[in-house]
Amino acid sequence: QVQLVESGGGLVEAGGSLRLSCAASGRTFSDYFMGWFRQAPGKERDFVAAISWGGGSTYYADSVKGRFTISRDNAKNTVYLQMNSLEPEDTAVYYCAAKLLIYSTDARTYAYWGRGTQVTVSS
Repeated sequence: QVQLVESGGGLVEAGGSLRLSCAASGRTFSDYFMGWFRQAPGKERDFVAAISWGGGSTYYADSVKGRFTISRDNAKNTVYLQMNSLEPEDTAVYYCAAKLLIYSTDARTYAYWGRGTQVTVSS
């Protein structure tokens, strides 16, 4: 198993930036494909970004492409989400998730989840 803890959320004005972190413990971090998802009130949990085991491949939702960057540091057991040019529509709880095997944007395929961190973007 792996345990995940997100941090770095907060309140920011539109156009601003935040960097989310997700610290992992438990099994070997580099075994896991890592993803970020978000969930706004009354909406489903949506895929945001994902990164392969070694960090060589990254994937993004169209809504964040060019604004968000996912990265990981396997030596620190941490995955990051740099969020720039934030918009009010980015307001949500952001979750870090881990899965084995192959890439997926489907939240149902991720086995391990953090508790989330709130991101609020004011207009």
